Amino acid sequence: MAQDAMQPTISAAWKTTLGAMMISFSAVWVKLVHVSPTASAYYRVFLGGIFLLLILVIRGEPLWRGWRTFSWSLVAGLFFALDLYSWHRCIGYVGPGLATILGNFEVFLVPVAGVLLYGERLSWRFVLSVPLAVTGLFMIVGIRWEQLSPNYRIGIAYGLSTALFYTGFLVVLRRLQTHGSRPSALFSLMVVSFFTAFFLAVEMLRTGDSFAVPDLQSGVALIALGLFSQTVGWLLITHSLPLIPAAIAGLLLLLQPSLSFLWDVLFFGRETSTLAWAGVSLALSAIYIGATSGRRRSAKR
Repeated sequence: MAQDAMQPTISAAWKTTLGAMMISFSAVWVKLVHVSPTASAYYRVFLGGIFLLLILVIRGEPLWRGWRTFSWSLVAGLFFALDLYSWHRCIGYVGPGLATILGNFEVFLVPVAGVLLYGERLSWRFVLSVPLAVTGLFMIVGIRWEQLSPNYRIGIAYGLSTALFYTGFLVVLRRLQTHGSRPSALFSLMVVSFFTAFFLAVEMLRTGDSFAVPDLQSGVALIALGLFSQTVGWLLITHSLPLIPAAIAGLLLLLQPSLSFLWDVLFFGRETSTLAWAGVSLALSAIYIGATSGRRRSAKR
């Protein structure tokens, strides 16, 4: 009987692991495309929105949930557009691995937003995790800021901006999921994806950016980004997380930034010193502590 009771948890753990592995390739797909960072972000959410819309139509779910849902989704889409705009540029400056670790720093900002907006309290685990993360980051990039190249500094700034904008997205998404109509996670992600694509398309038109996909490699990478990172991976994690204990879920989600850094080393030849590897371990440990210090658990990039 006990073994039967464990089966749903084990199955959910495998789904979370698979989802984290799929999402860990997000920055790799972005690195492989021969389009601008804004264009790759646009195609990610536009294609992902189409895939999600098809799923909703097949399942027969309603495609309209009222103006309040529409309004909050619009705001969430704006934050997510800013998030992807910053993150896709960060990848070009510092590589997929560090860009993903920086993006995951939202685990330290969301609890602060909870304190400011909802009067929540910070746990001692969270307070401990913040200096560990900062120390790990300095070990990865180097202790002396002035010795970093200007482009590397810009990349780090974009990465930290990513964490800030992703925090705003998660706060708005929380409000969207708690009001009266309570749309499904699938519906919310579909609507937000299309609104995000709209804002990114406006930016592309404003700057004269091209929508053209120049070659087969870019096309395949963009489809993989929209299908696996924006759709399948996210859905696997979202549906399986509620069935897993928080500590295990946090550990499994840590696969995503860990594997992203590993792919950066294996596929793109990132040079990483022993000190930097120690910094990666410390930063990831801090992310795990921060992610499991409260109730919030979410899919990352």
